[in-house]
Amino acid sequence: MRIVFVRHGEPDYERDCLTELGKVEAELAAKRLASENITEIWSSPLGRAKETAEITARALGLPVKTLDFMREVHWGSTDGKPLFADGHPWYIADDMSRRGIDLNRPDWRETPDFRTNSVLECIDEIANGIDKWLENLGYKRKGPYFEHLVQEEEHKTIALFSHGGSSCAAISHILNLPFPYACALLHFDHTGISVLRFDRRKGNTTLPCLELANDSRHLLGNI
Repeated sequence: MRIVFVRHGEPDYERDCLTELGKVEAELAAKRLASENITEIWSSPLGRAKETAEITARALGLPVKTLDFMREVHWGSTDGKPLFADGHPWYIADDMSRRGIDLNRPDWRETPDFRTNSVLECIDEIANGIDKWLENLGYKRKGPYFEHLVQEEEHKTIALFSHGGSSCAAISHILNLPFPYACALLHFDHTGISVLRFDRRKGNTTLPCLELANDSRHLLGNI
C-alpha cells in the first residue's frame, strides 16, 4: 500500500478555504496525482484541505472520506507560563538546533517548550488515529513496526489531504521520528506531495519506506 500525503493549497485561514492561487495549485496537484492510480481519497475535515481534496476527487471520480483526527495541530501553553515563540513547534525545533540541542533526544516531550505545550495533545490524537486507520487498512502497529494483515499483488494507493502540522505528526509517528526532528526535516509546500510505501507481502513486520517527500514540482513554471 502507498499513502500519498498532500498538503492543502494556499489558504485563506480566516475563512478556512483556498485562495484563488490555492485553487490553481490544487488543480495542478490534481493533474500530477492523476498518474498515481489512487483508489481512495481521505481528507482532514477543515475547509482548506477538503477543498483541495475535492478538486482531485472530481478529476478522478472518487468520493472524499473524512478523517477528523487529521485536522491541523494547535499549540500554546497549558499552564499559562510563556513558551518560546508561543509554543510554535517549528520555531522551537529551529531554536533547539541553534542551541545545539539534540532533536533526536528520546525525552523531547519533557523539554521545557514541549512539556506544557498543547501540541502534545494533537500529536497523541493523530498517533492514535493513524494507528487505528492503518489497522483498518490491513497494517497493524506492532511496537515500532507494522504487521501486514493483507497481501497485495499491486500497491493500493490512497491519498490523504491534510496540513503541514498534522502530516508531520502522522509521518513522524509512522516512521518513529521524534516530532521536533520531523519539524526540522519536513517542511511542506502548498500541495506538496509525500509518499509512504508499505510492503505488499502478508505477515511481514516492517517499517514503511519514505518514497517521496514534499514534491511540489507540479507548481514549477505554472504559477
